[in-house]
Amino acid sequence: MEMGLLKKLFNQHAAPFREAHVRRFLEAELQRLGIPHFVDPVGNLVLGADSAKAYRSKVTKKSTEPVRFFIAHMDHPGFHGVRWVDKRRLAVKWYGGSPTKDLEGARVWLADLHTVFGSAVLRRAKLTKSGRSIDTAEVVLGPQLAKLPLPDAKSLYGGLSFRAPLWSAGTRLYTKVADDLCGVYCIVSLAKQLYRSGKGHPNFLGILTRAEEVGFIGTIGHLELGWLKGARRPLINVNLEASRTLPGAEIGKGPIVRLGDRLTVFDPGGIRVLTELAQKTLKGRYQRRIMDGGACEASAVTAYGMRAIGISVPLGNYHNQNFEGGPDARAALGPAPEFVDKRDLQGMLKLCGALMQSGLPWETAWKQTALSFKKSLSTYRVQMRGGFSLDSE
Repeated sequence: MEMGLLKKLFNQHAAPFREAHVRRFLEAELQRLGIPHFVDPVGNLVLGADSAKAYRSKVTKKSTEPVRFFIAHMDHPGFHGVRWVDKRRLAVKWYGGSPTKDLEGARVWLADLHTVFGSAVLRRAKLTKSGRSIDTAEVVLGPQLAKLPLPDAKSLYGGLSFRAPLWSAGTRLYTKVADDLCGVYCIVSLAKQLYRSGKGHPNFLGILTRAEEVGFIGTIGHLELGWLKGARRPLINVNLEASRTLPGAEIGKGPIVRLGDRLTVFDPGGIRVLTELAQKTLKGRYQRRIMDGGACEASAVTAYGMRAIGISVPLGNYHNQNFEGGPDARAALGPAPEFVDKRDLQGMLKLCGALMQSGLPWETAWKQTALSFKKSLSTYRVQMRGGFSLDSE
């Protein structure tokens, strides 16, 4: 695991529709590594092609090998500034999930598209009608931050803050945002592996999306561009996520072959290929589950008619809400850093690499199972005739 890249990435700040710091860092890193990339018309960062023309050329090239279309999102729940109440108080609107308890005085970071200004505190938070997340609040600046010439309220945004952007305790990584910088890290690391020789890879595309936390907006915007409609080869979406830990999907026991999410199940053939790869590649150190604690971009892709599979790392304190406790956690259901296990993240990256092998049985994943079923039928054909006649009358 490249801890240098991980630390730099997790030091970046983002909220839904405000992913500029993450994207700017990634563009510089991809440029340094010589990995082709470009920004699509809705602001997503595309890896594996240097232009829309090159992207369309890759998906329209005739081949039996599918394009592996990896997706992860750059945003995380947070707030946008609405108006200045006075020189020290900023009224804000929250976007995405959040803690629901012990919010008064919680630390937040404050930024605009160019600068991270520092820390402030949350006051007067009001929840949505469902009671499941913050709706509005005030952000109160400390004396030092209040002295700065801060911009217009609507230029500002932020999110929950803890002792550091990222720190380790044993094999655990604690951070203000694991969902979904874990997936972003894996896609960038995979691209680095694939492009190490400088030759590129004909079967890889990565899409790092915006505003997933408010309904997959970046993914939907990308699909609506119509760039995939003329595809002349198979397409397999691989969604990478950090997903809320659940029974049977536990932190430290390996990445999860995601069978589906809260909205839908995923592609059966693709899941079979992914499961067999996980068994061979990770030697049984993986998990399988429908991760219905939330929904992911694979559901959006499925709705647009593309085959989708998913891999997750189990996530503690989903959306910074204290479900599992740990350092810097406030009261139950209050603010807390998210956390994942390094070994799960390493396993996810290893499994992504295995998915890039040529010749995987994407179209015949169930062939051997069907043959075994036919063999069973043949074995019991005599018994099937017992008790009544199968002859036509």
